[in-house]
Amino acid sequence: MKKNLARLYVVAALAAALAITGCNTVKGVGKDIETAGDKTQKAIND
Repeated sequence: MKKNLARLYVVAALAAALAITGCNTVKGVGKDIETAGDKTQKAIND
């Protein structure tokens, strides 16, 4: 019983770490796309 609970904790910790990393990656890509869009728009307007 204790082994199963320990495995569950390990799996939950790994899943949480992956979820946090994924969110940061998506957030970073969104910022990069937004920056590229802003620079493109500025180049068109100038």
